[in-house]
Amino acid sequence: MVPDLRAFLDILRREGELVEIEAPVDPYLEIAEVHKRVIAAGGPALLFRNPKGSDFPVVTNLFGTLRRVELAFGRRPLEFIQQAARLPMELVPPTFGKLWDRRDFFWQATKLGMTQSAGGPVTQVVEDPQLTRIPMLHCHADDGGAFVTLPLVYTEHPEHGGHNLGMYRVQRHDDATTGIHWQIGKGGGFHHHVAEQHDQALPVTVFVGGPPALILSAIAPLPENVPELLLTSLLLGSKLPRCNNPAGPHPLISGAEFALVGKVPPHVRRPEGPFGDHYGYYSLQHDYPIIQVDKVCRRKDAIWPATVVAKPRQEDYYIGEYLQELLSPLFPVVMPGVRDIWSYGETGFHSLGAAVVQDRFGREAMQHAFRILGEGQLSLTKFLLVTDHPQDLKDFRSLLAHVLARFRPETDLYVFGRLSMDTLDYTGPEVNKGSRGVMLGVGDAVRDCPQAFRGALPAGITQAEAFCAGCLLVSGPSHSDEPGLSARLVDAFPDWPLVVLVDDAARVAATAPRFLWTVFTRFEPAADISAKHRVVHNHIVYEGTVFIDARMKAHYPGELFCDPQTKSTVTDRWTEYFPAGGVEMGDGDWEGVDLPGA
Repeated sequence: MVPDLRAFLDILRREGELVEIEAPVDPYLEIAEVHKRVIAAGGPALLFRNPKGSDFPVVTNLFGTLRRVELAFGRRPLEFIQQAARLPMELVPPTFGKLWDRRDFFWQATKLGMTQSAGGPVTQVVEDPQLTRIPMLHCHADDGGAFVTLPLVYTEHPEHGGHNLGMYRVQRHDDATTGIHWQIGKGGGFHHHVAEQHDQALPVTVFVGGPPALILSAIAPLPENVPELLLTSLLLGSKLPRCNNPAGPHPLISGAEFALVGKVPPHVRRPEGPFGDHYGYYSLQHDYPIIQVDKVCRRKDAIWPATVVAKPRQEDYYIGEYLQELLSPLFPVVMPGVRDIWSYGETGFHSLGAAVVQDRFGREAMQHAFRILGEGQLSLTKFLLVTDHPQDLKDFRSLLAHVLARFRPETDLYVFGRLSMDTLDYTGPEVNKGSRGVMLGVGDAVRDCPQAFRGALPAGITQAEAFCAGCLLVSGPSHSDEPGLSARLVDAFPDWPLVVLVDDAARVAATAPRFLWTVFTRFEPAADISAKHRVVHNHIVYEGTVFIDARMKAHYPGELFCDPQTKSTVTDRWTEYFPAGGVEMGDGDWEGVDLPGA
């Protein structure tokens, strides 16, 4: 159990996983670039003791390796979840002997919940907001400002009081005002919607720091009415300590470093963003609600935990991997017939999912696909691969080859247009709007897929590289120069069930993470999937080779790169940051997408 940030830092020091930086470092761009280069090299957590313009230290890269994630959360929560998932089958019919054999599980369950006290470390200082004193990070040159990058936003439903803890982007506007980036399909936004219907302000508390389990709980894809703080308690293995709030209606997390206490006024919007996001591109400026901060509660010697959101793999990748492992035993319970499911962090998680399902009768696999696309945050999945044979879903090359060997374009490709889409995915026609795609590969193989391209290239095509058996990457004219390239090539590669148009085929084919990031963040199913087709009984029947156009389009936001001045500054100061040496300088622009073994 790791009760708070301080205890976690002690563990990291003891394990040699934390480096403290005494040199002054600027929260404006510089800290973020140091962080990106360290995480790209698989380096340690970083405690910046003297951020410029602030009295509070900054700690980043807390969860930037699988080892540190395991140090934070351990194996006990996974074992508890696995046991809970087995209970419905093992306890039916219930007997005293069965209950007694599982007494340890039920004893653990009695430890779940929350405690309440008059005060705690987070209320050691209660002051008027001066948010510009807090070293919030400005991560990318074109960001709209500094952001709280690890915000734990707590709200309660205005009618029945059920709570939500979510991680929603919080941009600092001034000393007493922030933005609040409610994304579609998220609980905090639902609470705000109800409050606005009654013309009421929504009380809100933004926690920063505290038990690492809070972060995992805030991003977990739990059903809407399942309390996130219950998951926090499960991860802790004990009740979560809370204390009275001297400045607002919500109880405070006793062990938090900061609590920004305020309210979201109804019907008030202000421009928020741009912001470099976890897809690896800028999300654009839009109008979002604001938080009016009334008071700041904090520890006397508070530490500001932060992260950097950029091209994968960043900290959210490693947290997401652990979270999927943790919750995977529950999926067959919630969705019978779904044996395994995985979302790919390299794509921003929502862009691509894969599932192993049962297919005991004709088209049962599609029934399970619909179930997945209707489940909570999984409903934001842009493209879903489905098979009925046990597969290691983390081995994407092998999985895609397996699906393509069984894929029949006439019956196994579905594209659904005019749907909602993840707020941060800009491949659709406008924000929050887009489409879904489902590709089935069930039953026995129907073809032997080619594994390498041989033959002459069509006119204008410069590269053709196999990513896996059945999938060919093709480069040639840019999308701006020839947007209709796939139509011209429709008969050019008859032996390949899937051809993906990219801007640099050799580079994209080199590693699975690069393929995942490049392809699935650069196409929208309704706009960019094409093939010969006809309509039968209102179903689009695709024939021959299926094309995906994953070239960069002119309307996409810019890809994230470090600005030249910051890049030069960090390179020149590296030995100042790490005078004892031992911390490798990675490539901050390409992050960990090409980590060894990828």
